[in-house]
Amino acid sequence: MDKIRLHGFNNLTKTLSFNIYDVCYAVTDVQNQEYMDYIDEAYNAERLTQILEDVANIIGAKILNIAKADYDPLGASVTILISEEGHAPEGMNNSEEPGPVPEAVVAHLDKSHLTVHTYPESHPDFGISTFRADIDVSTCGMISPLKALNFLIHSFESDILTIDYRVRGFTRDVIGNKHFIDRQINS
Repeated sequence: MDKIRLHGFNNLTKTLSFNIYDVCYAVTDVQNQEYMDYIDEAYNAERLTQILEDVANIIGAKILNIAKADYDPLGASVTILISEEGHAPEGMNNSEEPGPVPEAVVAHLDKSHLTVHTYPESHPDFGISTFRADIDVSTCGMISPLKALNFLIHSFESDILTIDYRVRGFTRDVIGNKHFIDRQINS
């Protein structure tokens, strides 16, 4: 049986995941509050959105939608839907009407997404305060999250940084051969 000729078929998903940790020993309540105020200012939804918008620019992605929230008492989340195409797909509608109720979020992932979620905490008795940010840059098609690696590392002041890069799926060339990675990766 002849193989089906495919052109431009690429279902590789490339995901760059960061976990960033910061630890502070705050002896007094005042020191703890100063640290939490710093975290709240440095990693609020507005700043995190700017970082992810810069990532989208660096990797050459088109921003389709941005959802962001600051939490009470602390923490923030940002999700940006992206694609590598120059414009949103025909018929895509991001209007609120008739849409979901304001407490719900419903979205369609056209191709890819950028997310960051933060988790500031402090122990009430032992003076240990921690901050964790989880960041995912997940792309399909030809755009690569690796282009933003150095930028992301330098965008966060962290004590501990873990990085994971995963490639899932495969792509086929025009004669049908499977390829499980679409570019050379150097460490």
